[in-house]
Amino acid sequence: MPTSQIAFTTPATATRWQRRMVFSPVARIVFFVALFFILFKLASAAAAGLGVFGPATTPLMHAWGNLAVQLVCTLGSYLVLVKAIERRRMEELSLRDLPTLGSIGLVLGAALFSAVVLVLWLAGCYHVTGTNPGVDWVPAVLTVGISAGVGEEILTRGVLFRIVEEGLGTWWALAISALFFGAAHIFNPGATLWSSLAIAIEAGVLLALLYHVTRSLWPCIGLHAAWNIMQGTVFGIPVSGTSAHGWLVSERTGPDWLSGGVFGAEASVVALILCSCCSALLLIVALRRGTIVPPAWRRARA
Repeated sequence: MPTSQIAFTTPATATRWQRRMVFSPVARIVFFVALFFILFKLASAAAAGLGVFGPATTPLMHAWGNLAVQLVCTLGSYLVLVKAIERRRMEELSLRDLPTLGSIGLVLGAALFSAVVLVLWLAGCYHVTGTNPGVDWVPAVLTVGISAGVGEEILTRGVLFRIVEEGLGTWWALAISALFFGAAHIFNPGATLWSSLAIAIEAGVLLALLYHVTRSLWPCIGLHAAWNIMQGTVFGIPVSGTSAHGWLVSERTGPDWLSGGVFGAEASVVALILCSCCSALLLIVALRRGTIVPPAWRRARA
């Protein structure tokens, strides 16, 4: 197993209480969550005080405010975790990888969701009823694209998957982070147990494996953002149950297991199969490279 798979190791000079209360996987996750909520409250209050979320603000200003709050609480908490607690270089968000790995993620996300729509169209499920070239697409890109991509990937893959993988190994990290990602969407409009399970498998597993193989968050952020943007802004399909107004005015017909129903195409078996195929390819790459991380106690014995 390449040593680069483990971003953080507990310092050899750490005392017993530091190992348990500061450097342990549970302690670091709890620290991030606590700091996240503190910064979220402060950033939200500051934005509200500036009138960003007032009734008279435009959708664009509201979207910029949401993005700013997301970056402050998520990226700020992660920076403190990595620099103050783990005391290491933040290689998974290295700016030198943004142009290449970020672009690869954008292309993969756009191509993957376009393939989903193509299959739905061939199956007679997706129908374009018109176009809307004047749609106000920038707020959606900022909110469901950039904000969701950055925030959810740092939280789910950068914190949860990465830290759980250090302690319990890759297999448990895949299962836990994927189930968490699916459960986080259970309260979305139109969500069902099936839609949450579908997101857990198709997106939770895929994005975690993408991070595992690349050890970078940029392709995950790019894929996540492009998937959402293509889904809502381009094809006019609800994004995880949230209504969307895209350049294409569309409707979906047929059984919910095929069309995804009111939740959107993410709850379609088509998305589940196509994303699972991509996950299988990434898993093959990981197995051939020998990068699957065993639990910490097995590494200690070895």
